[in-house]
Amino acid sequence: MTATLNTETDSTTQSAAGEMESKPQELHLRSETAAPELARERGAVLRGVSERDAALDLNDYDIELGDETMIINMGPQHPSTHGVLRVMMELRGEQVLRTKPVIGYLHTGMEKTAETLTFNQGGTNVTRMDYLSPFCNELTFSLAVEKLLAVEIPERATWIRMLMAELNRMASHLLFQATNGMDLGAVGMMIYGWREREELLTFFEKVTGLRMNHNYIRPGGVAVDLPDGWQQDVLDICDLVEPRLDQYDTLLTGQPIYRDRTMGVGVITAEEAIALSATGPILRGTGVAWDLRKDQPYLFYDQVEFDVIVGTQGDAFDRYAIRLNEIRESARIVRQIVDLMPPGDYRSQNKKITPPPRSRIDESMEALIHHFKLMTEGFRVPAGEVYVATESPRGELGCYLVSDGGAKPYRMHWRGPSFVNLQSMPTMMQGAMIADAIAVISSVDPVLGEVDR
Repeated sequence: MTATLNTETDSTTQSAAGEMESKPQELHLRSETAAPELARERGAVLRGVSERDAALDLNDYDIELGDETMIINMGPQHPSTHGVLRVMMELRGEQVLRTKPVIGYLHTGMEKTAETLTFNQGGTNVTRMDYLSPFCNELTFSLAVEKLLAVEIPERATWIRMLMAELNRMASHLLFQATNGMDLGAVGMMIYGWREREELLTFFEKVTGLRMNHNYIRPGGVAVDLPDGWQQDVLDICDLVEPRLDQYDTLLTGQPIYRDRTMGVGVITAEEAIALSATGPILRGTGVAWDLRKDQPYLFYDQVEFDVIVGTQGDAFDRYAIRLNEIRESARIVRQIVDLMPPGDYRSQNKKITPPPRSRIDESMEALIHHFKLMTEGFRVPAGEVYVATESPRGELGCYLVSDGGAKPYRMHWRGPSFVNLQSMPTMMQGAMIADAIAVISSVDPVLGEVDR
């Protein structure tokens, strides 16, 4: 005869220390245990704490005594789960009762690695976190370092940073369109989204020398100035991408199968999204118009015009539509930057953080020594701590940086939106079908390099 452990407890608040008092655990026969309690026992490893989860067994499903649920693993494999993400799912038939994202398979350790790198080496580390939006990582890190240094950045450098960040947002969202379409069966979308993204990566390579992981935005400005003819290159990209977005609309937005696979799937309310600290398209999909570029402007975002795109239902379709239209808004910002780009320096001329021009190294021993010391020892940053956040394609990307007055960070911690947004998945998936789980993972658009940083 089988038995199950009754884990119900009678808890009361004892003191300011919050000590909890509970009854001893009692062993009950399976035949004497209520069906809802059996269901809770079987899914204990995936049990959540939300009101929606607490009401799951009692109200949402007709669970009979003897009904069996099954726990399966989806992932970890790339690209099916958009990286090495493991999702444990408790199923009743093909219906998802509970889910639990399991992370930690990448083990990059970038935050600890930062303590061994000088501040001017840090960009080579952080650019690899969210490898689909490396410029946003570099920008956030550089802004944090510059805030501790209290240095002024030339206007041209700030506009260049905005330009690269918005082009990066376009590239990231284009890849989402590609992978999201493929995940839901629109294989042609993978080809088209990748095709447009290639044009942006070609421009990145022309500017930085690399297609990804650039180390281009650095404390003090940017590595090099924009190349000759960059204005026409950027406008050509906008002229190419914008009409292609209309084709995406035709291919996906009004397509009955795509709408059935995404509308009403992975729904999350504004209250749930805020409680789970979700940001980016997930939060805006619920109707909350929160965008750091508008609400806490940085760089020169308060000098350009653009709209914050929001949804109404908080489902996978809204998150798709928001990203599609954010590409249009980024192209709109980029066109304004082309007109507003001023002349001037592309990096600070503060000799404490900026090496001398290469042409001077062959002419001056002092310049050579200065360059050598900056590259080997780095520059010292005043002691203090700071938090700086920017709006990455996935939401609020924050860098918490602590300096002890040396040339290397004492501590560094990141608020990665992919990491925070993953905890919204169990809420989105509850009650969905297995096939819907694919749509939900895709709509979250996680990058596991940023999760396991």
